[in-house]
Amino acid sequence: MVPEGSMHDGNARDIVLVVDLDGTLIRSDMLLESFWSGFASDWRVPLHALAGLANGRAALKARLADCGTPDAATLPYNPAVLEKIRDWRASGGRVALVTAADQRLAQSVADHLGLFDVVHGSDGRTNLKGPAKAAFLRAEFGEGGFAYIGDHTADLPVWTSAHSALTVGAAPALRARVEALHPGAIHLAPPAPGLADRFTPALRAMRPHQWLKNLLVFFPMIAGHVFTVETFLQGVLAFIAFGLVASSVYLLNDLLDLSADRAHPRKRARPLASGALPLIHGMVLVPVLLLCGMALALVLGPMFLAVLAGYYLLTVAYSLWLKRKMLIDICVLATLYTFRVIAGGVATDIPLSVWLLAFSAFFFLALAAVKRQAELVDAAQRGVTIAPGRGYQVGDLPFVSQRAVSSGFVAVLVMMLYLNAPDVLSKYSNPWLLWGACLVLLYWVARMVLLAHRGHMDDDPVVYALRDPVSRVAILLMAVLVIGATLL
Repeated sequence: MVPEGSMHDGNARDIVLVVDLDGTLIRSDMLLESFWSGFASDWRVPLHALAGLANGRAALKARLADCGTPDAATLPYNPAVLEKIRDWRASGGRVALVTAADQRLAQSVADHLGLFDVVHGSDGRTNLKGPAKAAFLRAEFGEGGFAYIGDHTADLPVWTSAHSALTVGAAPALRARVEALHPGAIHLAPPAPGLADRFTPALRAMRPHQWLKNLLVFFPMIAGHVFTVETFLQGVLAFIAFGLVASSVYLLNDLLDLSADRAHPRKRARPLASGALPLIHGMVLVPVLLLCGMALALVLGPMFLAVLAGYYLLTVAYSLWLKRKMLIDICVLATLYTFRVIAGGVATDIPLSVWLLAFSAFFFLALAAVKRQAELVDAAQRGVTIAPGRGYQVGDLPFVSQRAVSSGFVAVLVMMLYLNAPDVLSKYSNPWLLWGACLVLLYWVARMVLLAHRGHMDDDPVVYALRDPVSRVAILLMAVLVIGATLL
């Protein structure tokens, strides 16, 4: 340990400020960032990672850097660290970025920020971390020739050789150890949240509000007028199982879409994109939620498990590839909605009519098209010609809008024909009231398309409908008409 001195004394210009990258300059990890950046475009990246890991962590980082380079412009930077760097440069000091991340990734960050005099990272042979980083800095700047900003216990050997110490988000125990080395240590950010404090961002990342889509598992029970305690409990189990598996997929999709989400005005606030939830936590939650959902599915039998597995595989295929294929993506989204209806029928052992499946296919095709329409309108308003991560151009907007309108109207037509079938009419005391529900649905579909056209809708029409007062009134009115047709 070198004698402690002020970072702003007469020798300040001779002291180089060395900044770590992972967990310090950015609220993320470049190793994981490069993995998911590469995996989003190439499913073979995990195989490349394993091949690299066989030759050590430095080789792994180099291999992943070959596969994908995260967009440095959208990374979640720590504003306190950026401010310290700018203050140091303003006082005439030099600043170096020295990190265990691959040299190319570190250089991309430095090129974007334009705040560093020198950049050093791992080179595929040496993993510039812990004692290796400390030895490198002593050779480069001399014992006590640098101040160091870090965030992890692995940085303790570096702080031992540093002129002065700064921590970022360090836990109290680490702060105490750093202060024992450097009594004047500066702490730029409060301690990082513990596991308990990560619950809220983890829950947000699971998107529990999206679980409302899973209410579709009750649709066969309602349409078939099978109202028993057993079928209701089966529906509840199916609802929870679908929710857990769907949340697993949402997290996976957010990991794959990190760069695209960070470039989006609203999606950048998502827990993984913003750095509120560490990437490693999201990666752990993906298999945990999946296994819990599949275990619960076993209670409902092998057929329900097969349907849920099919839903998961199709969703993963959508996240990895199909969402970037125009028109196919809309069809897949509609299929995923319909999967919930099928799962409800399988869970409750209620046969599904062709009419119900046809209505579901066209209605959800309309909702999927509205979702893409909203994204394209948003892209047009931001001056973007191509929707990020999608296979559409802004010029495709009229075509997508037409698909939404036509599919929605066909769905209502199918519903009208269904309601005119003799076996269906026999289930209702006043079936004529159902025609009122059809008219309300027709109005609602047309209104959703118009709102999306005006740019007033979120990316997901289902979520928007639950917040929209007019949509809530329309849903309530349709429910009243259906109940009235049954009981009056």
